[in-house]
Amino acid sequence: MKATALFAAALAGCATVPPASAGPTAGLNQVATIGDIKIRPIDVVEDSRCPANVQCVWAGRLIVRARMNGPGWTQVRDFELGVFQAVDRYRVTLVGAEPPKAAPGPIEPSSYRFTFANQTSN
Repeated sequence: MKATALFAAALAGCATVPPASAGPTAGLNQVATIGDIKIRPIDVVEDSRCPANVQCVWAGRLIVRARMNGPGWTQVRDFELGVFQAVDRYRVTLVGAEPPKAAPGPIEPSSYRFTFANQTSN
């Protein structure tokens, strides 16, 4: 099971934007709406993803700080690509990010687009 988790984490570090059916997409300071919750990415905390066409020992990770607003609540959470956040009855996951890392160095903040998905808990 540990190997499966490591494999999933490696894939998450290489992920780009999935198909539109995967979930709403928003740039920094834009809003993605999922049902009755709104998610506004406000900061890229870490983007250490391995650049495309580069062989890395570690896939790296992407962490995005976002404000979540739901019915009667607001929270700020750090979303790591591929890892869900549970809040209220929601399980929200940052499932994709664009652009992929093309070369070492920073990405222009206005270029980022983040795709979210939700799995409602019962």
